[in-house]
This record gives sequence, structure tokens and C-alpha cells, in this order.
Amino acid sequence: MEWRDQGILLSVRPHGESGAIIEVFTPSRGRHAGVVRGGASRKMAPVLQPGAQLDLQWSARLEDHLGMFRAEPLRSRSAAAMASRLSLAGLNTVTALLLFCLPERQAYADLYARTEVLLDLLGAPEVWPLAYLQWEMALLGEMGFGLDLSCCAVTGARDGLAYVSPRTGRAVSRAGAGDWADRLMPLPPIMLGQGAGEDAQIAQGLRITGHFLSGRLALEVVQKPLPEARARFVRQFEKRVAERG
Repeated sequence: MEWRDQGILLSVRPHGESGAIIEVFTPSRGRHAGVVRGGASRKMAPVLQPGAQLDLQWSARLEDHLGMFRAEPLRSRSAAAMASRLSLAGLNTVTALLLFCLPERQAYADLYARTEVLLDLLGAPEVWPLAYLQWEMALLGEMGFGLDLSCCAVTGARDGLAYVSPRTGRAVSRAGAGDWADRLMPLPPIMLGQGAGEDAQIAQGLRITGHFLSGRLALEVVQKPLPEARARFVRQFEKRVAERG
């Protein structure tokens, strides 16, 4: 068995004296693991950094074997990730969530494309947080917990949407909320594609996506706590929000 593809490096761990087991995210093979001979060597270790874009060739005697990777660097994202604590926390969050959420060897071509674009924006700190929020919304959708913000769940109206139901993930208008408003989550306009992407609204949006990632996906599907990397990123981002007032 053999295939070739591009992919995003998600994780690296030692294997034997000088090898490494890597996990990658590819458009046609999804999350996939394999051994890289010499992956822990001085030559390869700087190449095999999480977030790196790699040209990959995988081979194994049988399809269900771990297999071997030949990995060639296409571009590194280390410099962009190390530009700030927020960027590094962001990269760690993306790779951790993909490892946490994705089943092995199942393709998610649309999510892959979004992930590649997102990681290429790491060096743009004013743009990246909004792109990340949109990526989390897409991740929830791919995992079966997508938010429905198209119309009010109560009245069917498409205008005046102001809340999200923490149970269903559907939008609710002010008129439809009525006496239940205090039990709903405020819906920032940025999640409806409105506004310029203010940090405070993005933080509010991350609280909504975080609710469904931790309260639904983690509990009901993966049955493990959400990776701590996401909480670290949110704390770092909320620190920026506070500093900017």
C-alpha cells in the first residue's frame, strides 16, 4: 500500500533511537499516523515541527498497518507561531483540537482547506482570531454539532437574532426569547457575518463555540475533557481584550 499527499503536521513523538511517529492531517486521508526514520535526528527535528506543511509519502505492507512516512518540508509556520504568545497558543489549539476531534483515516477535505488557510494567517494577529472563531464553527459543523444561525428557532424570523440556545445551537430573536432570554447565550453580530470583528465580540463567540465543544462534542462523542490548549488560548486572547479595553 502506498499514497502521496500534502499535509499539516499535528504531533511528533519519539520512536526508537532516532525515529519519530508523526500524526498529520491531509485532505484525502484525514488524520493519519506513521513512522519517520531519522525523524528525531538533527536534520529532521527542525523540519518536523507542529503546523509545518509537508509533502508526504506513506507506505505499508497492509493498509491497517502504522506504516512509514517520507516527509519533505514545503513550508514552516514556526516563525509565525513564535511571533507572539497568542500565535503560539493559537497553533497549539488548532493541532490539539484536530487530534482530539478527528477520527483516524477519515477525510474532511473542506475542514482541511479551512485549516490550511487559518494556519497561513498566523502571522496576521489582527485577522487571525476572527478566522479562528469561524474555524471552530466549521469544526463543530463537521463533527455534527453545527450552529444554526439562519433564523429564529421560535418565530422563524431572520432579523433581530440576538441569542443562541445552549441546548440546540439555534439562533433566537429578541422577540422570540421573551422571558427565556436570561437562559440563552448572547449572540454577537460577528457570528452572523456582521461588523468588523471586534475582539470583545470574538471572545463572546468563543464562549459559545466552547460551550458546544466541551459540553456536547467532548462529553457525548469523544468522552474526554477538551484539550487544555484551548483554554490557554482563550485566556491569552481575553488578556488581549482586557489590555485593549
